[in-house]
Amino acid sequence: MIAAVILSGGSSSRMGSPKALLPYQGRLFLEHLLEVTRHPRIGVRRVVLGAHAEAIARAVALHPDEIVINEEWEKGQLSSLHAAMRSLPAGTDGLMVCLIDHPLISAALVDDLVQGFYASRAPIALPVFEGRRGHPVLFSAAVYEELEKAPMDVGARAVVWAHAKDVFEVGTTEEGCVLNLNDPETLERARGSSYQ
Repeated sequence: MIAAVILSGGSSSRMGSPKALLPYQGRLFLEHLLEVTRHPRIGVRRVVLGAHAEAIARAVALHPDEIVINEEWEKGQLSSLHAAMRSLPAGTDGLMVCLIDHPLISAALVDDLVQGFYASRAPIALPVFEGRRGHPVLFSAAVYEELEKAPMDVGARAVVWAHAKDVFEVGTTEEGCVLNLNDPETLERARGSSYQ
């Protein structure tokens, strides 16, 4: 069983409003990520909220068990991942880290990652678009302790770098996996294109 973790704890200062609540193709970013992470091998989901927790929880139908509040969201993304990890039940095979500013992924890509993760037994599986690594990233339970100990200023990337030779890369034609929608200009360009 895999846990899907959606990180949405930041202040969205560059965007000017909570990224989780931005609309794209008729759905909010968070609603889309919740939809594409419905998968037979994903048995647990956690949405980590911080700066705009109340507004997001009011706007999106989340099960109470899915919500994790990161009171220390100002410490950065890794603090939100740690909060999610502390909430997971024992026995997960891995966790898929989805970033709220990388919402343009499909259920098919999630499935490819899950299948590749189990087939390869690699410590990390991630998508690659035209030679560029993207999101979401699937971490094996074997590296949970390394994630817990990663430097706060570097974050989960430190674990990816430490296992550079062992990362299982899933080739994809979805440019959305490498698109970081963290400001209005980038979002408008994405809306004017068809990444999915």
